[in-house]
Amino acid sequence: MNVEFDALLKNQIWSLVPPSPNQNIVGCKWVFRIKRNADGSIERYKARLVAKRFHQQPGVDYDETYSPVIKPTTAIYGLKQAPQAWFSRLSNRLLALGFHSSKSDSSLFICHTNTVKIYVLIYVVDIIITSSSSVAIDQLLSSLQADFAVKDLGSLKFFFGVEVIPTTNGVLLSQQRYIKDILTRTKMLKAKPVTTPMASSTSLSAYEGEPFPDHTLFRSAVGALQYLSITRPDIAFCVNKLSQFMHKPTLTHWQSVKRLLRYLKHTIQYVLHIYRSSCHRLQAFSDADLAGNRDDRRSTGSFCVFLGKNLISWSCHKQATVARSSTEAEYKALANTAAELNTNQLVDLLTKPISSNRFLQLRTKLNVLSIPLGLRGRVKDKDRDSPRLDEIKEESPLETNTPAAT
Repeated sequence: MNVEFDALLKNQIWSLVPPSPNQNIVGCKWVFRIKRNADGSIERYKARLVAKRFHQQPGVDYDETYSPVIKPTTAIYGLKQAPQAWFSRLSNRLLALGFHSSKSDSSLFICHTNTVKIYVLIYVVDIIITSSSSVAIDQLLSSLQADFAVKDLGSLKFFFGVEVIPTTNGVLLSQQRYIKDILTRTKMLKAKPVTTPMASSTSLSAYEGEPFPDHTLFRSAVGALQYLSITRPDIAFCVNKLSQFMHKPTLTHWQSVKRLLRYLKHTIQYVLHIYRSSCHRLQAFSDADLAGNRDDRRSTGSFCVFLGKNLISWSCHKQATVARSSTEAEYKALANTAAELNTNQLVDLLTKPISSNRFLQLRTKLNVLSIPLGLRGRVKDKDRDSPRLDEIKEESPLETNTPAAT
């Protein structure tokens, strides 16, 4: 607490002023947190003095106020405008140091010179810095310390539930501890493991099964699984399917959640391997089912994108409209994949240009892009996607390969 309070005084966060009877007074409180390492051990104890932002209601007054009160000279923790004010101040400082905001992520700042590349990723008050030069990192930290209270935690090991494990040829991204926490909260830590996330015969519906009594537990579990899927593409389909029943879960849906948790217990050691590679070949694979949803007969489209041999993006979502044929469903999935493959999302991250050819592989035997433009309107509901695909093919060559169906 003393460290936090001294930091607030050092940065002149407030000034004492007499309270005004005509103004609403915003209270404050101490919030205590435990920062843990990847193995669950305690790293340090944190204390934060935060404002009670629920007091910030326009037109509402409170009888009890603190005296004397303070007039904040800048935003502090807890105020509704605090995150925006902090990000604005930090981003302006980085821009002044020669950084620019990435096109793919506004929280990612990049500085490229002839000899040095620096990347700064911001998540509220936690920052990841990586560079081709350790000297450049030290210089950046020195510049930031002139304006901010910066604590260097060393090499990246653990970041918001994701453990970063360095290897000789890259890094491993693991959420093993996060999985254990989910299993503990759902009382599934001692459950019997299974080898698949969902039975092939499972067909979920919103209108079958007894209502599940604890909606909060269901939503909490599925929400945690959604976050877990950022490093576990193998559960993306199941999580997407279960997320469609948040509003009215049934016992059948909960059984599917438990089945997925049992699979996670069996595969708790699975990690996402990011390889160190100079290969910048961009590849994507897309697929779709036909009318897989029993309730509205909509199809589910999916894709995965590789940069070299690194899996960098994946998605599995129910399509917005009903497809009348497998060709139409796969074509919509292809259009979504082509949009994801927009090279502008990667051009400011790479030190070398990517290959001009980009590959989209479909399991279907029909190569839709080979259909003449005049005939594409006969394949229902593809008219909105066709122009987009044509534009992408004109901007940079788009080659489609069709592997044999299995």
